[in-house]
Amino acid sequence: MRAALSLLADVCCVLAFVLIGRANHHAGETLAGVASTAWPFLAGLALGEVAVMGWVRPVALLPTGVGVWLFTVTVGQVLRVVAGQGTALAFIVVSLLFLGLFLLGWRLAAGRLRAR
Repeated sequence: MRAALSLLADVCCVLAFVLIGRANHHAGETLAGVASTAWPFLAGLALGEVAVMGWVRPVALLPTGVGVWLFTVTVGQVLRVVAGQGTALAFIVVSLLFLGLFLLGWRLAAGRLRAR
């Protein structure tokens, strides 16, 4: 159950990144547009979860949080380029910062709550 909730939290973080980004660029909020922007990062998230076996220690910062974060950004950016969506250095930096803050942040908060 904890692994499923953790995965859901991660997916919500990626979707928040996509929705906020699209809103800031006035790209529209159509389902097709959101899906087009989100799928590379969701694929990276899925690969990251498998690579670090995120279901074993889903709330751990290391290796789960950092691994999922780096896979999400790296694979997401590569798939964007392969799909012809392009990328830019500023977008890479923003995705690293935003997804790092969110994917690691909720784990850090959950760890502190559990420690109490």
